[in-house]
Amino acid sequence: MSETKQSKFAPNADQPGLKSIGRRVRERLSDNPAAYKVPADDIELYAVGDFMTPAECAKMMELIDATARPSVVFDIDYSEGYRTSYSGDVDPYDPFVKKISRRIDDLIGVESEFGETIQGQRYMPGQEFQPHHDWFHPDTSYWEHEMSRGGQRSYTTMVFLNDVEAGGTTDFIDIGISIEPKPGVLLAWNNAKPDGTTNPMTMHAGRPVQQGSKYIITKWYRTKTWT
Repeated sequence: MSETKQSKFAPNADQPGLKSIGRRVRERLSDNPAAYKVPADDIELYAVGDFMTPAECAKMMELIDATARPSVVFDIDYSEGYRTSYSGDVDPYDPFVKKISRRIDDLIGVESEFGETIQGQRYMPGQEFQPHHDWFHPDTSYWEHEMSRGGQRSYTTMVFLNDVEAGGTTDFIDIGISIEPKPGVLLAWNNAKPDGTTNPMTMHAGRPVQQGSKYIITKWYRTKTWT
């Protein structure tokens, strides 16, 4: 019997939560003149410029350098080359990190307890994150664990921290959108469709940096309290 059939969590178990959060964030961002809805029929993707100041970006980059280690992707080993950046969770109790985290919460209007710890990521030349979804797939070794500690990932927020000399775009593979890193710009996207089913069209990749470096932070939100 497969792991999916053994799990107490049905593949669509969080559909009501995904639908509810999606609606709330959609309404909140549509009322925010600073939030630009990226034209796309198949995903809900928003951009907010100047979300972090240059000084805040520089400080966050220092924190990332202090915590960065080879990135992991649940059950995929770093040596396989799927995700070759360095990353680390910045200290959630640091007053500066708490300030940025609360700012993201306030922007999208989701309870702070639903949010994971902010993760910092650093890409050097040649490093990348190959195409992937942020939401959890039922037929994986981590499905049961992740669903029991907060449920499905509803929303992704990401902030670019620096200019990249060449490369390092964030590409949404199936909809043909490529976004160049710009310091202080926040991206936010719904990992589900309006009906609350997970959205395969959110497949995205961090393309290889060709020159310079790329720093970002990411904060994911669940459908329930994250533990």
